Amino acid sequence: MIGQEHVVRTLTNALCLGKVAHAYLFCGPRGTGKTTIARLLAKAVNCENRNPSTSLRAGDFEPCNKCLACQEINEGRALDLIEIDAASNRGIDEIRELRDGIKFSPTRLKYKVFIIDEVHMLTREAFNALLKTLEEPPEHAIFVLATTEIHKVPQTIISRCQRFDFHKLTLEKITERLKYIAQEEKVKISKEALELIALNAEGGARDAESLLGQVMAMEDKDITLEEVQTILGITDNSAVIEMANLLIGKDVRGAIIFINKIAGEGYDLAQFAKSFINYLRKMMILRSYGGQQTDQAAKAQMRQLVAPELTEEQFKLLLEQGQKFSSETLISAIKLFIRAENEIKSAVLPQLPLELVIVELIGEQSNK
Repeated sequence: MIGQEHVVRTLTNALCLGKVAHAYLFCGPRGTGKTTIARLLAKAVNCENRNPSTSLRAGDFEPCNKCLACQEINEGRALDLIEIDAASNRGIDEIRELRDGIKFSPTRLKYKVFIIDEVHMLTREAFNALLKTLEEPPEHAIFVLATTEIHKVPQTIISRCQRFDFHKLTLEKITERLKYIAQEEKVKISKEALELIALNAEGGARDAESLLGQVMAMEDKDITLEEVQTILGITDNSAVIEMANLLIGKDVRGAIIFINKIAGEGYDLAQFAKSFINYLRKMMILRSYGGQQTDQAAKAQMRQLVAPELTEEQFKLLLEQGQKFSSETLISAIKLFIRAENEIKSAVLPQLPLELVIVELIGEQSNK
């Protein structure tokens, strides 16, 4: 697991000391490892060769991957590891069936582990039925609830679970992971190409690996940045920076030419608009923090909170560009580009909504 050290550390300590809880709640963005850690936890608690101790010795938490329990879980044939997709099985009948089945001892493993994915999709009645089970669980049962929308989970459920918040991964963590995969697959890919893939994964390792798989499907053993841009239909961070510079310079003609240029090269304009909105959002937040008027410690904190995926040079440029926009212009630009991003999908000419935004936004600035 990468990027979720706080979760891994707590769970490994619990495994070492034999203090595993009966219910866990994993919440966070998609593709950050919630279900993966749930499966690893299920394997660790059921491993026949793992011996919990009173000390936190390395290895006391690792499943052996050799015993029958580990092999059954690895091969997906363990009857005592039950995975439920709450998006498809969200009614009270499914939870009642689970509640009735939990009474029986495990068929072969030490614990019955129930992984309920997208738990926020359960109905109110289903949550009430689940609550009763969480209040009085049998000793042989462990629940792992996973959700991307924690605000939809009732507080009564949350209070009966050990909650772990999963975070988006930084650009460096995702890039490092992609580099490792490419090396294992004996594919050479440039650092810039890996960073572009990582940037468009928006903090999710699963999304990043899917994009990398799409790129490697072309069976090219030496992949460049330009090839990644063409295959995925995405632009790199330099395109977003250039658009910001054109707006700062109030260059209507240059901005419209630029939009048509990237459209002509086959890039997804809706994805570009989304990336630019995110870039403007970072500018707006950094301005509220004080921008360049803060000390180094505060800047480091701001970077970690707002733009952990950007390099040092990119973050410095972001600060500089943000100071050239007024707060009113940034707010107006964000609203206009959100509107454009929604209109692109249904527009006769995909570039037209962005062209209208450019004319309207620069017109507003020129009249001030």
